Amino acid sequence: MQSSEIYLESLIIATPQEGRNLAIKLARKSIVAIQTDPEIRKKLRVDYAQDTAQLIASAQVIAIEFQTIAMANNYWKS
Repeated sequence: MQSSEIYLESLIIATPQEGRNLAIKLARKSIVAIQTDPEIRKKLRVDYAQDTAQLIASAQVIAIEFQTIAMANNYWKS
């Protein structure tokens, strides 16, 4: 992805909810980086929106991103 946009300045966040939101954002940004054509992404959305296996796979990607963020935040423990 060749973008000057800085959307990830840090993995350090205040709460688990912010971590989950960041995990979703990272997963979405990865899809944009992989499939750069917005029209193709829009077209493909119809396919995965009704495919439970693809939806579960998407949730797994978010869970992995969340795990990384949680580790970076020491699981929000002092």
